[in-house]
Amino acid sequence: MKENKSPWLTQLRKDRVHFKLDQDIKTDIAIMGAGIAGISTAFFLLKYTDKNVVVLEKNKLAHGSTGHNAGQVVSYFERGFASLVDSFGLELASRGQRDIEDAWNLLDEMYTDARLDINFSRFLGHAGLSSFDQVLLHLKNNFFRKRGGLDIERILISSEADFINEIPHEYQDLYTLAVHKNILELLETQDESFVAVLSYQKGCVNSALFCEEVLLYLIEKYGDRFHLYEKTLINKVVLKDDYAILDAETHTVEAKNIILCTNGFEGFHILNEGGLDIDTKFHHLVKGTIGYMSGYLEPMDKNPIAISYFTNPDATTDDPYFYLTRRNYEMDKNYNLISIGGPEIDIEDGRLYSRKNEFPDEMVKTIDDFVRSVYDKEPNKEIDYVYTWHGLMGYTRNGIRLIGPEPKNKTLLYNLGCNGVGILPSVYGGKRISEIFLKEKLEKTIFDVPESI
Repeated sequence: MKENKSPWLTQLRKDRVHFKLDQDIKTDIAIMGAGIAGISTAFFLLKYTDKNVVVLEKNKLAHGSTGHNAGQVVSYFERGFASLVDSFGLELASRGQRDIEDAWNLLDEMYTDARLDINFSRFLGHAGLSSFDQVLLHLKNNFFRKRGGLDIERILISSEADFINEIPHEYQDLYTLAVHKNILELLETQDESFVAVLSYQKGCVNSALFCEEVLLYLIEKYGDRFHLYEKTLINKVVLKDDYAILDAETHTVEAKNIILCTNGFEGFHILNEGGLDIDTKFHHLVKGTIGYMSGYLEPMDKNPIAISYFTNPDATTDDPYFYLTRRNYEMDKNYNLISIGGPEIDIEDGRLYSRKNEFPDEMVKTIDDFVRSVYDKEPNKEIDYVYTWHGLMGYTRNGIRLIGPEPKNKTLLYNLGCNGVGILPSVYGGKRISEIFLKEKLEKTIFDVPESI
């Protein structure tokens, strides 16, 4: 058994001072959770409103899902675009997809304002498909993307695939035939079971380090109306008609609004004195998934990349898959860090998970088997997995992030739900929340919080 050791947290500053709440306070907005969702929400609120903002974190900045991911930045959902159209209609689905893709610009805005110089790579990333059904699914997604006015994803299909003549005629302009060897080269594999490759903009970043650097900027820029309190456990949230009281053990926080930017598995309770029960609803908004990842170093002789591999021909976008990120590792400039994830375990009760849990040997073996059989690696060469880590991800019931006010009491708002691909949705959610506080007339979105689950 190995320890839960994330490569991202090792890069954080060891000398940063942490402040715990040591008095009763009042503020305009209290944000619970200091991961990328909470820090992004604070950034856009502070920039675009005059509100006083307090961020409360029960552990330390970015030590949750934000510090325990594979570092991929992607603009897709963990469900196909065609399924979004089925659920929300073409117009709403297209607008939602466009909002997430526009979050690349929001990420740039945060980088520019905070004058960040940390490593952030962008490139054409890939996904390997291993069955006709998977190809059809993504062709259907492209079909609706084109109808919705979105850029289509590039799909290359092996000219040697035995299903070429079965592809529906309506999809003929949504893919290109390619030599099978070229597909394998893009996927950096010799596994000939991959029959197609899907390509679109991706990136990689240390989101924990990103949060820390943005935090330092916010303290410098807005120190008169921004505070972060870490190691501050909230036991209970009491919602009044027009304000909230947060019970932080020996102290309280009174806020005009509270924004939950958590993974949905915190052990606090929500008492809604203004009306209907919210506590039960909140604790059923998400289900938990523990993701397992391993990382090793290799010479820096390849460019950054992010690749997903659907190794199971029966898998869909709703099923687990392997994902790999390669990037220069700041801790040793002569090496690339290879981060691989894929194995998952679903849990219904977040109390069953602890970051202190060791990394199971069977998960190390599962990832190692993938590296040796799929990723372009010498099969008999020993690999030193210098990092093995796991993180608890909160998946909303429909796979779509929840952003906006709670209909039963609008004192409470959400920017909630990692859903496995949380960086861009978290950033978009922060901007959307700021627009809500500006009282702008906002159009309905696929991210709106439902009346009931």
